[in-house]
Amino acid sequence: MSATADHAEERTNPAARLGFQPGQVVQELGYDEDTEQELRDAIEELTGTELVDEEYDDVADAVVLWFREDDGDLTDALVDATTMIDAGAPIWLMTPKTGRDGYVEASDIGEAASTAGLAQTSSVNAGKDWTGSRLVTPKAARSGKR
Repeated sequence: MSATADHAEERTNPAARLGFQPGQVVQELGYDEDTEQELRDAIEELTGTELVDEEYDDVADAVVLWFREDDGDLTDALVDATTMIDAGAPIWLMTPKTGRDGYVEASDIGEAASTAGLAQTSSVNAGKDWTGSRLVTPKAARSGKR
């Protein structure tokens, strides 16, 4: 595939925009009927593997966490998500867009991420009703240095 084709895929395939790669194992947490099916399908198509759920008992390459305001404690959900991945692997926190049912305030996301030991690196439009926040363990924590 040419570099131009690669860039075209990044614009058209939502999974490519999020940085998913072929062969990755992506664990999905918080799935419900309201999740963005087009994004889920795109991740599976790009990685070539089905999304795994919370029953998966091995280490995943990334986590997609669907979270709504009434889903409980966001910090706890993020801490749980970090136990399923290697340090440095991304957690994509998917929350409903502003004005949608279940919307989570950006300040709440920032506070929960910080408390869970994560740093937010970017945000993306993850579909019609969802926004994605890319969270990772900070570099200092990953290397064991503080």
